Amino acid sequence: MRIRFDGKTVVVSGAGHGFGRCIAETFAQLGASVFGCDLSAAELAETAKAGVDTEVLDLTDRAAAAAWIAQIERTTGGAVDVLVNNAGGVAHQEMHSIEEVPDADWDHIFAVNIGATFTLSRAVAAGMKRAGSGRIINISSGAALGPSLTGIQAYCSAKHAVVGLTRQLAHELGPFGITVNSVAAGFVRSNATSERQWAGYGEEGQRALVERIAMKRLYRAGHHEYRGVLCLQTSRVCKRSGIGG
Repeated sequence: MRIRFDGKTVVVSGAGHGFGRCIAETFAQLGASVFGCDLSAAELAETAKAGVDTEVLDLTDRAAAAAWIAQIERTTGGAVDVLVNNAGGVAHQEMHSIEEVPDADWDHIFAVNIGATFTLSRAVAAGMKRAGSGRIINISSGAALGPSLTGIQAYCSAKHAVVGLTRQLAHELGPFGITVNSVAAGFVRSNATSERQWAGYGEEGQRALVERIAMKRLYRAGHHEYRGVLCLQTSRVCKRSGIGG
């Protein structure tokens, strides 16, 4: 099966590195007009080399995020066809016992994970409804399905919330021809944060983690199976919503 996205508009948040860059580059290679945002101009400059239109954007600024989507719709003359809500993560935080977690740390992780997913999904919904079609992919985590390897309470809670929003939006938007799916990836060495986490496990912890994986190997952002899942879920052949691990 040959999947192409010529003439399609794809928006990817957190496109500066890791999963986000891989996703943005893949869609660009398959013919889509791709728009990506992130906080780092330097990282986005690398992503832009693949033909991605990039924007430095803080998604906790909901008005700015909505304005970005509106500008994309004006530029392309139509609705966003595919939204990949990839922005999120642990926001450079480390695990602390619950009694030591500051309010600001908790709130920030929620803002960059579930808050950003809500904001961009809301912004694209009206256009997708008018078009009678659309694909929303929310990158959650294995932490959305159980305890988080990071031990960070807010991260685990926020990713569970992403899955909850995915299910609710799938129910709400399905009658308009819009599918909403979530990819709950396991541990992947995709950026500096995950590399620090990997190193922190030590050799014994690393072996134990890999041993719990059915295929007995770690995936990396860019692996062809991971790219294939996203392309399949956002193409016309996918007409269902749900949660995939």
